[in-house]
Amino acid sequence: MRVSKHQLTQHLDDLAYPTGMPLPDVDILIVTHDEDVALLRKTVNAAVKLRYDNSAGVTVCIADDGNRPEVAALASDYGVKYVGLSGNTEAKSGNINHALKTLKAPLVAIFDADMIPYSTFLDASVPPFLQNWAQMQEDQNQKPLGFLQTPQSFYNADIFQYNLFSENIVPNEQDYFSRDINVLNSANGAAIFTGSNALFLREAIDAVGGFPTDTLTEDFELGALINLQGYVSYSTQVPQASGLSPLDLKGVITQRKRWARGVMQSCRNLRIFTNRHFPAVNRLILINSYLYWWSFFRRVIFIMAPILFALFNQPVVMANFWLLMCFWAPGYFLQHWVLGDTSGPIRNERWGEVQETFFAPFLVVPVLLESLGIKEKKFIVTDKSNKTSWRDRLYLLPYLILWGMILLALIKFNYGKFGSEILYGSVITFWLLTHFINLTFCLFIASGRQLFRSTERFSRSLSGVVQLGRVDINIQTIDLSDTALKFKLVDVQTSLIGVGEDHTVTLQVPNEKPIILQGTILRVFSLDDGVYAVMQLQEQDQTPEQLNAYLRLVYDGANANLTSEQDKWITTLDVLWLNVMHRVENWRKRINRRLTEKVKRGKSL
Repeated sequence: MRVSKHQLTQHLDDLAYPTGMPLPDVDILIVTHDEDVALLRKTVNAAVKLRYDNSAGVTVCIADDGNRPEVAALASDYGVKYVGLSGNTEAKSGNINHALKTLKAPLVAIFDADMIPYSTFLDASVPPFLQNWAQMQEDQNQKPLGFLQTPQSFYNADIFQYNLFSENIVPNEQDYFSRDINVLNSANGAAIFTGSNALFLREAIDAVGGFPTDTLTEDFELGALINLQGYVSYSTQVPQASGLSPLDLKGVITQRKRWARGVMQSCRNLRIFTNRHFPAVNRLILINSYLYWWSFFRRVIFIMAPILFALFNQPVVMANFWLLMCFWAPGYFLQHWVLGDTSGPIRNERWGEVQETFFAPFLVVPVLLESLGIKEKKFIVTDKSNKTSWRDRLYLLPYLILWGMILLALIKFNYGKFGSEILYGSVITFWLLTHFINLTFCLFIASGRQLFRSTERFSRSLSGVVQLGRVDINIQTIDLSDTALKFKLVDVQTSLIGVGEDHTVTLQVPNEKPIILQGTILRVFSLDDGVYAVMQLQEQDQTPEQLNAYLRLVYDGANANLTSEQDKWITTLDVLWLNVMHRVENWRKRINRRLTEKVKRGKSL
């Protein structure tokens, strides 16, 4: 009997260790190319303290295809295995395959350099394998579990959340696939491997000859090959690691081009349409993955069709109003009803249209070229540094051109019409307005938003004390970041600490040693419910042990400052108005600032 998506994921996320069953050894493989060592350090720092009753059987390994001395030194600092590689010509796959030759555990976890595992990763991912092994002993027809994929989660806002001031309105754009689509794939035993945060049966990787090297998406192809060998794959809903989402336009678009080209390459390598060895469900999932990248071509057609008719008098479909309503309206509203019923709390169709419109101008050509066999062979690692330059403004051009054409089409098509003419043209006007709104969002996204913070804040509530001479003041933390913490004074109505003062804070961590931190008070402020303070931390003022413990605390869990479900009370029109108001206010401040500077310069002269 096949279980539902909800039943399966709830079962997997709630599994505990079977009683009396020995825990297997696990290899933790952290894959790096040229990522910043400070970023890599956070991932290694978390990996060495994963919770596991067989901690002696856990081997943490850094696979570095840059063969960098500073990464080797980092491995030495944490006492983990280092496997360097020079002259790698097979990108991420070559790096992983090279490192796997030195590892022997029956289970191996794969992490990208920026994906920081939670302390519960092994507790959440090992039990499904143990259950599967027990079931195989009882039932010879039970298929072995090849890998368990936990969601691709991120601790910072993505480009849609941040640039649209929507961190608390919509989840990360990738949540829709990781926590919805791939979980649905999982209900059929054919979850897709998404490159990181997954635990593998080493035997399954070896059975397919290691990570494939003739594709830009080795993760997608490896998962399909493992399924083809008779292994099942599952995906869970609860994140067990979080990474850094790129915020610069070039990084985001380059990443999606690589995914599009890679999936096309892998589907060609796998022969998904003709390979008779694929079970029907697996084939359907792979075909769906292939066709998804063609949806952007469809989006461009949908945008251009009403423009061609309204602006250039070139009909795409020969039909009168009533015939168009008979064929178009039922399908359109049925699609909205079905997607609204199946999309869950993560994303609705309107947000899907905005995100699809954003990527469409840049994915059509790569998909067409890859389909014609013109391959992109260079593997480009996504830059997570969020660097922007004047060239990023060039990404505005496609949206600006289409937006201007739709505005002209709206004016030309509706100018001078009255009564029934407006009714008969309502379908064209509806699609023009829909695309006009979507492209306005794209302009806002591509215009960017100033990034003020260099580190992310995490909502963490812990008890602690601030030492003030011989007196300890009880505190409760509110937010933590790499370099600062915000806390509330408990049972104190007036501030006993001042800005600029140096203090020692001791945080009480459940089931762990207290964390002692040195810092300087940056800000003290009072609210109706008490006195709050912000303390600045300097790395050189902390011992390495205390700093490592603090960083593990910061990154051990999802960032509650970001929403995991869409706020259905706020519509896309509400978000559109919110963005207009924010940008008008920003422009007003800039104008006032420039006028003030001119006045000051005039007075000085």
